[in-house]
Amino acid sequence: MDPVIVKETLIKILSQIQTDSGLECPPLSGAIKPVENIPKFDSKVWPVATTILATEIKAEIPNDVNIFVDETTKLARTIDETAAFICDLLKKQSEQKAAAA
Repeated sequence: MDPVIVKETLIKILSQIQTDSGLECPPLSGAIKPVENIPKFDSKVWPVATTILATEIKAEIPNDVNIFVDETTKLARTIDETAAFICDLLKKQSEQKAAAA
């Protein structure tokens, strides 16, 4: 999976969610942290964005994974960091499936 494609898709989804919710959306770039910089982007919206993203990129992202916050540091991820995290996650899933086969 290409991080650039994931990033572009994620930006499109985040923008659409804000529009559909009637909320402001700041100009989105790879440096933006959705959790901190997008109005009302909270734990109720994260799973929706994650599910739409998984559908769009035709990938499986587990429901218990918060792609927008680093589990270890508890720090919000930027859009670029989120895209890289998703690519790493999908690569690990692929390797696990290959090892199990």
